[in-house]
Amino acid sequence: MGNLVETIINELYALGDPVRAEHSQRFFKTGPGEYGAGDKFLGIRVPLQRALAKKYKHATREDALELLKNEYHEVRLTALFLLVDLYKKADAEEKERIFDDYLSHAEYINNWDLVDSSALQIVGHFLYDKDRSMLYDLARSTDLWERRISIIATYYYIRQHAFEDTLGVSESLLEDQEDLIHKAVGWMLREVGKKSRTTEENFLKRHYMKMPRTMLRYAIEKFPEELRQAYLKGTIT
Repeated sequence: MGNLVETIINELYALGDPVRAEHSQRFFKTGPGEYGAGDKFLGIRVPLQRALAKKYKHATREDALELLKNEYHEVRLTALFLLVDLYKKADAEEKERIFDDYLSHAEYINNWDLVDSSALQIVGHFLYDKDRSMLYDLARSTDLWERRISIIATYYYIRQHAFEDTLGVSESLLEDQEDLIHKAVGWMLREVGKKSRTTEENFLKRHYMKMPRTMLRYAIEKFPEELRQAYLKGTIT
């Protein structure tokens, strides 16, 4: 372990709060059979992790990847903050290396906040001007977190008023069995609606009757109440 990696880990350990850690264990569903089963927490607030990542912004990609393999959730999240910052500053070749490393280390990006803090900034950005078929491969993955990466990455395109891949990946995930995917897809459809209600409604009218209920509720959360109820009651044609 490099000296800088050890220094960062020691600082994070020192910031730990056992009471907060216990709460996080419950909040992130770490019990047997739950989506975060076996994850460990130190109990550190996210702003403190961001501040630490900023303090050590001179860390290298190799440092970040070493931190990403740590057993503690907050160390992995701090590693992703570092990796996102490194990506933003990198030239084209280094961006590609970070992108490749990110996906090859996806087994460590294994909770929703880890995905949501990094997928659009790295995967979404990198594929913006490239072939995005990889997103659809990820959407077909047997790994929950790779599937979440596939849809959250498209948030980058929504921000550019480009909706095709969000809709395409959403369609691929309509029959997904995981609640965390239902929430992510519904969230991204809602974000599409903020930019173009017509685009979101055109998609919903084709698919809402077979959507998981959670996905639909998230997607229509900001609709006027009368319209929202019409979707929930199945009266939209």
